[in-house]
Amino acid sequence: MTDGDGSVTDGDSGVAGTGAGRPRRRRRTREETEADLLAAARRLMQRDGVLAGVNLREIATEAGVNHGQIYQYFGTRQALLRASVADLVERQTADRDDHWELPFAERRQAMFRHRLEEPELVKLEALLALDGDVGFSPLPRFTQTRQSLERDQERGALPADADAVAAHVMTAAAQMGYVIFRETYARDTGIPLEELDERASRAFARMVAGLAAEQSTDQPPKG
Repeated sequence: MTDGDGSVTDGDSGVAGTGAGRPRRRRRTREETEADLLAAARRLMQRDGVLAGVNLREIATEAGVNHGQIYQYFGTRQALLRASVADLVERQTADRDDHWELPFAERRQAMFRHRLEEPELVKLEALLALDGDVGFSPLPRFTQTRQSLERDQERGALPADADAVAAHVMTAAAQMGYVIFRETYARDTGIPLEELDERASRAFARMVAGLAAEQSTDQPPKG
C-alpha cells in the first residue's frame, strides 16, 4: 500500500521503501512478528512496570509493526499479556533448568529468591489471575514439577506420606503473596525493604524445612 507521499509501506515491518532506489526490507514472518511483539511488551513492562498500564499502540511502535497486527495475531490485549508472561517465565525457567534437581527445600528457597528478583512479573501474574483469565497458568511445567516432587519423596527430601502437591502450592502462594505486598509490609512494619526481604527469606526457609520434616499425625504414638 502507499502512504501520503507515494512511498510503499510494508504492512508487516512498517518500513517504507521506494521502488526506484532503496531496497525493500524482507517481510517478517508471522512467527518473527509475534516474537517482536512479545519482546516489545516485555521491554515496556520492565521499563514502566506492569501496573503503569500497557499501551498496545506503544507496543506496536516499539516492535515496528502495525497496531492492528496485535489483534490479528493475539486477538486481545489480555492474550498478548498472557503470552508475554508465559514467554518470560519460559525464558527464565530455561536459565534455571538445573534447579529441578535440587531437593525440595533448596528448590523452593531458590524460587523465592528468583521471585524477589522479578516482582513486576509476579504482580502481572496476579493481575491475570484476578482478571479471570482462564488461559493463564500459575504453575507452568507442572508435569516436571510433579516428577521432582515424586523424586523428593523417593529420596527422603519430603516425607513419604506428605501431600507434596499441596506443599508445592502453598509455598508458591506464600512466595507470591509476600512479593506482591512486600513494599506495603515494609511500610507498615517500619522495617527497611532490604532487611525485611532477608528476614522473610529466613522465615520462609524455616517454613519449608518444617514441611520437609513433617511427621504424619495419623500414626499412633510410639511406646
